Amino acid sequence: MALTQERKTEIVSQFGENAQDTGNTRVQVALLTARINDLTQHLRDHKKDHHSRRGLLMLVGQRRRLLNYLQKKDLEGYRSLIRELGLRR
Repeated sequence: MALTQERKTEIVSQFGENAQDTGNTRVQVALLTARINDLTQHLRDHKKDHHSRRGLLMLVGQRRRLLNYLQKKDLEGYRSLIRELGLRR
């Protein structure tokens, strides 16, 4: 259920400026999106897992806050990130 180290380094290298760029907002949003997608699949199988559902809602809120920050600071980067990740907004 958790992201593997290989998957994390792949996401960081894809969305960051270099391999150690883990604090970048784009990287953080991409990592949160990967975790949200995994957790969503888990909750489809385990419908009564309410503790994980709360964690999912917290992750979605964190991603929303980061996306709002990115939208204020870099609108074109925000739009390209949304397009790359396949998010609705």
